[in-house]
Amino acid sequence: MGSGVGELRSGGGGARERGVPMSVYLAPDGRLEWDLRPQRIAEALKEGGSLWVDVDSTDRAQHALLEKVFGFHHLAIEDTLSPRTRVKLEEYGPYLFFVIRAVQFDQSTEDPYDIDTQNVYCFLGKQMFVTVHGAPVKAIEEVRHRLERGPELLNRGIEMVAHGVVDITVDEFLPLVDRVDDFVDELEQRLFVRFDEGAVREIFAVKRLVVQLRRHLGPLREVLNVLTNRPHACVNPQAQVYFRDVYDHTIRVVESLESVRDLVATVLDTYLTQMSNRMNKVMKSLSVVATISLPMVVIGGIFGMNFSALPLTHSPLGFWWALGIMVAAAAGIWWFLKRQDWV
Repeated sequence: MGSGVGELRSGGGGARERGVPMSVYLAPDGRLEWDLRPQRIAEALKEGGSLWVDVDSTDRAQHALLEKVFGFHHLAIEDTLSPRTRVKLEEYGPYLFFVIRAVQFDQSTEDPYDIDTQNVYCFLGKQMFVTVHGAPVKAIEEVRHRLERGPELLNRGIEMVAHGVVDITVDEFLPLVDRVDDFVDELEQRLFVRFDEGAVREIFAVKRLVVQLRRHLGPLREVLNVLTNRPHACVNPQAQVYFRDVYDHTIRVVESLESVRDLVATVLDTYLTQMSNRMNKVMKSLSVVATISLPMVVIGGIFGMNFSALPLTHSPLGFWWALGIMVAAAAGIWWFLKRQDWV
């Protein structure tokens, strides 16, 4: 084989030279090639077969292949350079361009509610599939490992490689939803078992997390809806059945997020209700103290008036009489409140 042909081997792992993307090619005669050089990629596109190329967008030489070798539309190529590109699907004649978003918890921060997102840009043609991303993506690595163990996915058509990437990306949302559900359970314990006033910050953090997950996953339903139901030369009807299964998974995850969102709203309502109840108890206690103290203030004010003819003013027992009247009035008010079951 010439120098442009990638190495024929059983796996695609290991370091690759700069400008050579991870790629795997199943030739029409059954040969399996890994890590094809740019010249060989161009030859493989003409030969037919099934070709998957994974481009590192941080490598300018690799990224240049999108235009020079594959000839993709410049608008789609520009989208691959923007991390703010929304999840979407667009048709460009003989190929589809769609964006999916991988989500995981951010391990680089101390905040357990921070998530890290990574866009994966996909070009799906009749016999080629190109993925573009700027950081490692678990779904890409998993599909590559599957192909290292055997080329079954490529034997079933290149769209099945695309299905594997999308399917794993959606499935990664499931442990995230389970983790959020655990967060809600912990918050419920903190509110019902021992009321924690500081839990309100975490309640809003979980609520924000649920909204973020829904925002990242929601648009993917439209992408899968197109891959599932819209006829296109790039996706045969047999593969659409598998994309329909991923679409069902997406609906299930979205419904789970809706349930978690309702739980978070319930936890927030519980927090506000308990705060209101605690405030009511405090106000009730203060009101009882103020009510019992009222006759003492009134009686003390009466005996403090500057009149010479005031009863008991010149009596040696006047202070004790005033004190006794105060205590009796306070005790009478306490007895009345107790009888009304207000204290």
